[in-house]
Amino acid sequence: MPPIFDLFSGPSGTRYVLDSSIPWADYTPLDLSTANQELEGLNLGDPAACQGYIDSVLRRNSARVAYGGYLEQRNLYRGNAGFETGEEPRDIHLGVDFWAEAGTRVQAPLKGKVHSFKNNAGKGDYGPTIILTHESGNYTFHTLYGHLSLESLKGIYPGKEIGKGEVLGSLGTPDINVNYAPHLHFQLILDMEGKQGDYPGVCRASEVEFYRINCPDPFLILGTEGLKVQSRR
Repeated sequence: MPPIFDLFSGPSGTRYVLDSSIPWADYTPLDLSTANQELEGLNLGDPAACQGYIDSVLRRNSARVAYGGYLEQRNLYRGNAGFETGEEPRDIHLGVDFWAEAGTRVQAPLKGKVHSFKNNAGKGDYGPTIILTHESGNYTFHTLYGHLSLESLKGIYPGKEIGKGEVLGSLGTPDINVNYAPHLHFQLILDMEGKQGDYPGVCRASEVEFYRINCPDPFLILGTEGLKVQSRR
């Protein structure tokens, strides 16, 4: 793991990517993997069906936000041509998803600058997306925020400085976030590989080792309380 992430492993406080008025105690893990037998027969590609399952998990755990998905193999992308090109499908998720109500505020966990942004409006993509660049010493890395509202892209520009905790936007509705139940896709990226406003959030099983290195676990920068929540998965 790049040494830069050692900077975030100490007792330096919680870093939120959703509305900080929602405490970590109101989060619950969500398993959307192919191993979850509760999902058998459920069409996760239908936003209503997916939302119904998420709501059941939230009620069961008296929670407001469901999260998870790093390196999770999912059936969510089946039937979408963009994920099933070639002999091997793309079905390994590279970020952490935070599932919450549309309109929930999204905020930067660290200070940074806008790298790029775009409305990735193709079916199965991110919809409105913002990517930030963060620097510490000689190290640079990026954070990606996908499935935002259209309003989130107003007033931003490459190079705009963003403070820790500053609101970036809000979660989009299924018609805007390209047919998903409302959620934030949050991803760490070391090398953007020249891409602007977009970066793969799902990969093939044969590509996992590359992306595991280039896209480390996002909980590395979410502070000690977030790591404690993640450990209960």
